[in-house]
Amino acid sequence: MRSEETCFADRMGAFLREELDPALERQVESHLEDCEHCRKALEQSAATVDWWSETTQLLRDWETTAEQEETPAFDLRFLHPTDDPRMLGRLGQHEICGVIGSGGMGIVFKAFDASLNRYVAIKVLAPNLASSGAARKRFIREARAAAAVVQDNVIAIHGVETTGAIPYLIMPYIKGESLQRRIDRDGPLETESVLRIGMQIARGLAAAHEQGLIHRDVKPANVLLPTSIERVVLTDFGLARAVDDATLTHSGVIAGTPQYMSPEQAKGDPIDPRSDLFSLGSVLYAMAAGRPPFRAETAYGIIRRIVDTEPKSLTQINPQIPAWLVRLVDWLHQKSPDDRPENAAVVAEMMEKCLGELQSGGDAIPRPLLRPSTPTPRAPTNPFWKPLTVIGIMVFLLIVGGLLGQAFVEYRSRVTKRSTVESPSKAKASMNSDSTQTSDSSGAAVSGEQVERIEAAFESDDKILRSIESDIDQWLSDSENLSSE
Repeated sequence: MRSEETCFADRMGAFLREELDPALERQVESHLEDCEHCRKALEQSAATVDWWSETTQLLRDWETTAEQEETPAFDLRFLHPTDDPRMLGRLGQHEICGVIGSGGMGIVFKAFDASLNRYVAIKVLAPNLASSGAARKRFIREARAAAAVVQDNVIAIHGVETTGAIPYLIMPYIKGESLQRRIDRDGPLETESVLRIGMQIARGLAAAHEQGLIHRDVKPANVLLPTSIERVVLTDFGLARAVDDATLTHSGVIAGTPQYMSPEQAKGDPIDPRSDLFSLGSVLYAMAAGRPPFRAETAYGIIRRIVDTEPKSLTQINPQIPAWLVRLVDWLHQKSPDDRPENAAVVAEMMEKCLGELQSGGDAIPRPLLRPSTPTPRAPTNPFWKPLTVIGIMVFLLIVGGLLGQAFVEYRSRVTKRSTVESPSKAKASMNSDSTQTSDSSGAAVSGEQVERIEAAFESDDKILRSIESDIDQWLSDSENLSSE
């Protein structure tokens, strides 16, 4: 190591700012290779110790992740030996060419069937699950569920093998890419592509629903786009369950990909085919926006957004999207299944009509998409309208009460006046006579019975006034409560 007297530690700042002349810069670079003191000075000039510590930990974590990605997370020793050095191994009569992908339930291989001279895709139950009886039943159920649906937009099942140590199913090999990969590469898709792909997904779902099956995991990664034809294939029925399969359906169990779940699925509630329609809406959103509708840093955060919030409007993300397509996505994204379209066939038919009009330049959009799919939101209300209404009613009651009170006082005054102007002897005589009469100040004759009726009426009015006063007190109390709200 060189002595500190010959170091360039005091010039590290200028070196980082590229302020040194070329000759001195080369000299410093050469010096840094041998001088630890200057390297530390350079690190201190570039960033703080905490920053370097965080960066070191980040790089260490990245290296660990990279090693995990390069090393398969599954063991391929279950494959039989093969004579072809280009192959990974052999499974039955199929030569395994490579790994297409893997999921929670198994591994998908690209394989060659020599007897039929064609490539196929083989999905194998993950070795760590093969010993589980429940997992094997679920895997076989996937094969039967997909095999029961015969439709161009649903992956076909050529065969299933369950007798070996590890069960597997055989499917056609589709050369192409997933919808997720296309979105990642190209971003938002054109409206015509959104309709064409969405229409075919809806047709595949309609065929599955007719067989009593719910896919439960509709997402771009499970939509295959063949290279040679404009056909969409819905795959991976690993989470599909029969609607009437009570032995395998449990409420409270959350299964599926969080970003594309329906609210009822996210809450673990029982679901029906309309759950797939919500997921289809999320796939349409992802195609139009280039990203999922519900995003958060954690799976729990995503679930809370799906259940409690609305996604950002598509028109804000991509103004080129037609309003009727936004309404269709909003309709599919209704939180309550009862507010969504009736079934997938209806959605497929609407998108087919929209696609035809778009391609022909027409504007005959299906009627449900010409109006908002959700109730028109009410205009913001003035927070002071309630207390003002209460005050108005209170003032009205006070005026009515005042008028009644004034009338009551006047009647009382008249009765008192009649009593005082009456002579004592005449009053005494009237008390002892059945035909007793009293005279008012004007000389008109009023019977004692009539006076009693008038006083009874006034007493009734008094009760009414007390009731009005009680109502006013109650309105005042309600007004205070509304004001505090």
